[in-house]
Amino acid sequence: MAVCIEKITSKSILTKSGIDGLDYCVNPYMGCMHGCLYCYAMFMKKYTGHGEDWGSFVDIKTNAAAVLRKQLQSAKRGSVIVSSVTDPYQPVEARYKVTRQCLEALLEYQYPVEILTKSPLILRDIDLLSRFDDVEVGISITTENDRIRRAFEPRTAPIAVRIRTLRALREKGIKTYVFIGPVLPMEPEELAAKIGPYTDYVLIDRMNYTSKTMKVYRDLRLTQWLEKGFTDDVIQRLKDALGTKAVEVRGARAASTSRCA
Repeated sequence: MAVCIEKITSKSILTKSGIDGLDYCVNPYMGCMHGCLYCYAMFMKKYTGHGEDWGSFVDIKTNAAAVLRKQLQSAKRGSVIVSSVTDPYQPVEARYKVTRQCLEALLEYQYPVEILTKSPLILRDIDLLSRFDDVEVGISITTENDRIRRAFEPRTAPIAVRIRTLRALREKGIKTYVFIGPVLPMEPEELAAKIGPYTDYVLIDRMNYTSKTMKVYRDLRLTQWLEKGFTDDVIQRLKDALGTKAVEVRGARAASTSRCA
C-alpha cells in the first residue's frame, strides 16, 4: 500500500494524558503505517483533514523535539508516555528519527518515560533508554498466532520478532511490560509461556471496537471471540498461566484513555 507522508509543524507536543498514572503524552507522528484494523486512533482522521484509509498516511511533526524542549522548560514535572495515538517506532521513524529526538529532549530533563510499541526499531535507541533514571517499555503482543496477527495487524512485526525485542530490552536491564490489547484469538497458555520470562507485568484489554473487525472475525469463523463470556474465560486462562506475574485487566476505558500501539 502506498503511504502519503507529509511534513508538518506542531505548536504543542507535550500534552496532558488521559491515561491513569501518566501525566503527559508525546506523539511524534499523526497516523500510523501499521494499519491495525482495531485501532481506536483512526478517529483522529476527522481532526487532521485526511480522507485516506487508516494506515495509508503519516504526518511527521518535524519540529517536535524543538517544541518539546521549549515546553519542558516550564512544564510541571511528570511522567510521559511516548506515544498514545500512534506507534512511535513505525517505519518512518527509521528515517526521520523524531521519536529519538524527543527522547533526547526528555532525557535532558530526566522525565519518567513509558514507551509502547510493536516495533523492534526501539532497540536502536537502547543507548538513550539505558540513561534514563525511570523508563519502561511496553511491547504490544496481542496473540501468539501470526496468521491472526496478519489478519488484524497486517503491516506489523511478526510475533517472534516482538518477543525477541522484549527479551533484548529485558537483558539490557530495562523494565518491560506486555500489552495484550486487544485480546485477539490465541492459545493463552502458549502466549503466556512465550512472554512470561521477559516481562515485569502484563496489561490486558478487550476488543473495544468490534464494528471495525466484525468482518474479519466472520471470515475467520471466530465470532465466539466477540462474546464477553468467551473472552473472559481466555483472560482468566492467561492470568492463570502467567502465575505470579502481575496482571491488570482493563475493559471499561474510553477511547481517550486507551493505548494505541
